Amino acid sequence: MKTTKYTAVVLAAGSGSRMKSNVKKQFMDMLGKPLIYYALKQFEESAVEEIILVTGEDAIDYCREEIIEAYGFTKVAQIVAGGKERYNSVYNALKVVKGEYVLIHDGARAFIDQDIIDRAMSGVEDYKACVIGMPVKDTIKVIDENGYAVSTPNRSTLWQVQTPQCFVTEEILTAYEKMMSSSQTGITDDAMVMEQYGCRKIKLLEGSYNNLKMTTPEDILVGEMILKNL
Repeated sequence: MKTTKYTAVVLAAGSGSRMKSNVKKQFMDMLGKPLIYYALKQFEESAVEEIILVTGEDAIDYCREEIIEAYGFTKVAQIVAGGKERYNSVYNALKVVKGEYVLIHDGARAFIDQDIIDRAMSGVEDYKACVIGMPVKDTIKVIDENGYAVSTPNRSTLWQVQTPQCFVTEEILTAYEKMMSSSQTGITDDAMVMEQYGCRKIKLLEGSYNNLKMTTPEDILVGEMILKNL
């Protein structure tokens, strides 16, 4: 039985190989604080009632002592060990979520803000399945196996998908259970799970172009510039 209304699942279990750093990207320093701090802080200050943090099994103690306790994050109810792929990590978290609605967020997106969280929370109540994103700015080409352009989709119909991705907890958990029992591969986000195994269409809600995912060393430099101007 669900005992709260909103739970945020914050994912911080990736290896971050594209960062080319010995430090996992979620723990890399950005203006004196670990990257994961910024997303956790926004959810801590929001109307979300509980946070589930997902990290590598070898980093659980570090997260508890050096991040959760060190910065006084009182809403983090559990720290869950992630899995091999992103979808494994999400599934591990969903099994312990208590909220009626769940907001699944990539911890490497440090610049989520209260407006985005509020829109996500309202949106999931209204639509039951919604994803934060933004219209693409660039022309997109579809290419063949040899790298030649074969078509140009209408840019007005294309969005770049961000997080949080928000669902009725029972519905997304059921969809994940179906996906995990299949041989499906190539799942890159939670919306794909709902689209292929769930019961809802996905509503796209506007986020922010600042809601970047920190992936490469250059992203950290851009992130520091954003922070300095907030």
